[in-house]
Amino acid sequence: MATIQDPERKSVYSDEKASHDDGKGHNEKVDPVVEDFGEVFDDRLIDLDEDGKERPIVTDHDIATRLISLEDDPTLPAFTFRMWFLGLGLSCFGAVLGQIFYFRPQTIFVSQLFIQIIAYILGVVLEEVIPGPGNARDSLKMTDNAFWRFMNPGPFNIKEHVAITIFASTAADSALAISIFAADELYYDLRPNAAIGIFTLIGSQLMGYGLGGLMRSFLVYPTYIVFPNLLPMVQLFDALHRGKKIFLQKKRVRFFWACFVGIFVWEWFPEYIAPTLTGISIFCLANQDSPWFTRIFGGAAGNEGLGAFSLCLDWNYVGSGGGSIGALFTPLSTQLSLYSGTAICMLAFCLLYHFNTWNGQNFPFLSQALFTEEGKRFQQKLILDENFMLDKQKLAEIGLPWLASSQVISKIGANMAIGATFTHVLLWYGPSIIKAIKDYYRGASEDPHLAKMKAYNEVPMWWYAAVFLGSFGMAMGTSYAGKSGLPWWALIVGILLSAIFLPFVITVYAITGFSPNVNNLIQMLGAVLVPGSPQANMYFVLYGYNTLDQARGIIRDLKMGQYTKLPPRVTFTVQCLGAVIGGLLNYVIMKTILTSRREILLDVQGSNVWSGQQVQSFNTNAITWGALGQILYAPGGRYALVPFGILIGLAVPIPFWIAHRFFPKIHAEKVVTPVLCWTLGYLSVGINSSVFTTFLLAVFSQYYLRRYRPRWFRKYNFLMSAGLDGGTQVMVFVYTFAVGGGSGKVIDFPFWALNPDPSKKNPDYCARLT
Repeated sequence: MATIQDPERKSVYSDEKASHDDGKGHNEKVDPVVEDFGEVFDDRLIDLDEDGKERPIVTDHDIATRLISLEDDPTLPAFTFRMWFLGLGLSCFGAVLGQIFYFRPQTIFVSQLFIQIIAYILGVVLEEVIPGPGNARDSLKMTDNAFWRFMNPGPFNIKEHVAITIFASTAADSALAISIFAADELYYDLRPNAAIGIFTLIGSQLMGYGLGGLMRSFLVYPTYIVFPNLLPMVQLFDALHRGKKIFLQKKRVRFFWACFVGIFVWEWFPEYIAPTLTGISIFCLANQDSPWFTRIFGGAAGNEGLGAFSLCLDWNYVGSGGGSIGALFTPLSTQLSLYSGTAICMLAFCLLYHFNTWNGQNFPFLSQALFTEEGKRFQQKLILDENFMLDKQKLAEIGLPWLASSQVISKIGANMAIGATFTHVLLWYGPSIIKAIKDYYRGASEDPHLAKMKAYNEVPMWWYAAVFLGSFGMAMGTSYAGKSGLPWWALIVGILLSAIFLPFVITVYAITGFSPNVNNLIQMLGAVLVPGSPQANMYFVLYGYNTLDQARGIIRDLKMGQYTKLPPRVTFTVQCLGAVIGGLLNYVIMKTILTSRREILLDVQGSNVWSGQQVQSFNTNAITWGALGQILYAPGGRYALVPFGILIGLAVPIPFWIAHRFFPKIHAEKVVTPVLCWTLGYLSVGINSSVFTTFLLAVFSQYYLRRYRPRWFRKYNFLMSAGLDGGTQVMVFVYTFAVGGGSGKVIDFPFWALNPDPSKKNPDYCARLT
């Protein structure tokens, strides 16, 4: 919870008169207080205690005024040739790369931070090579006219950079509709024509943009809407563009590039040369033959163990790119809630497996697949008729599928998190949301960044309404033309659910850094509304969940625009164009890959280069909920506790709220209950060796540095996160195409002590179970 700033605190503001480099290595005399705090001399507030020392950053107001610059130059152009050229080019690059990654054996996403760094490098190159007033080598200045000012108006500026980053990152996410088209073609032999496919993509991608824009008054503008995962990017924009010639700012830029280059070099060891560094387990080294040691202490191999007390030296898993939460920028309360839930998760998984709950010992300890009772893979096509509806007679012959016990707990935890999100937001943030809406419509908003944004024309509300209505029309038309099986009223219900859930999801995401996933709830409701049809369930998820997910994306980008002072109409334009370009290229690349790699994508194992694992997972969920939801999860059904988890979750925040009311000193308000619930299944899939290391790093950064080294924390903590994540993403990209198979050929590193043969040993030397 945000706290109120103490009006008695002493403060100073950074002052541009402080100290400047004369270009010869000499600096003018600097005021001692400003020298101590002013690595970026803008109008940022520096908060001092009674002893003249900087206070820790605690409140949302601290973040808005001390971490993020209020500096702005409204004359800087955004719609330049450089922005359009790099925005379009990187959008195409990101869309193609993102769709290729979707069909990779290991799930990889195109990082927004990676795009930010590449855009900056290319932007500076264009600044130097394109003639115009911005080209320092153009001494004659014969190009100082409107055309050349459009081509190269000056130094590559922050508004161009932010616009390019939003443009390209919007296009780089593989659209959810692609999962439906791929599943239809691979498993149902359905191929909608190109027009239906393209309009389905555009409608499903833009509908959330309209919805998010309509709610921006209380989901973007208020100060308490922070989005912690934006802070590293925003600070990097500051470091690269603001106060470049000012004392100490160059130190921050050098620090960023040192982190970037250092981690780029280091990551070749755990990722390629020495995979054992991904998870060093003293317990597994001591006992290399125990299955239980693997289940508890292993985790360097996928779906093998829980990673208890493992030491992970691979930033690809420790950093924000390796999971949903970044240790260096996510609030400590969120991370402590996460790791408390993770400890319960470890205990629950082991107990359920030990006592053979849900026949868990018949199946792998960790798995997302469906199984027969004997532990074989379940063949879902054998229970569907020619119209891809559930055939109860065939089901009676084959029997219901089974899930690993860890996967059941994961689903229960996900549903508990959904219920807890609603109660948590209403109890803790309800009054703040209502106040923010009232303040906005009274024109009484106090956010300092929003005040700066008044220099720009706002996007009219009818623009967002037009996007929403146009997308709704496309969705309605393509649902029937594409024979989705989703009735018109169910489409409307799905969209309404997105609108209802959006404020709750965004509030938790913006304050805690954790984004609740309501996909399970949407699938469950879709199974109730249109039972027995996996096809209809997939489309219900498309409009009930993807609409919310896209709205979350535009809201987050609008907040980035507010922090960096990008004109709202520029943000709106690049977001919409990025979504359309991304959707079109997603469709083209998907069709190409499905045509050339169909058999590999259908294979359970896939290859080292291509895999249909994401499509398989999406289709399995559609079968489980769409075809079998009213049997598996109904009252009295095998997994009836899964939907009941939502009701349990609704009650979870209440004891903490009561405890805070009567015993405020125990700080029960710090417990983020949706995170606590969600992490009951946190370790149900993937590589888990990073959990313990990430926990230690979170305590060091968000407790020790934030509290006891506030100056260093403000200057360098978020830049360090950006440098480490960015260098790792660039390394993964280079590795994928150099030796990882992205170019069509895999080059394995020779086996040695820190790179054991995976057919015999896991990277951490735990006993291999699968």
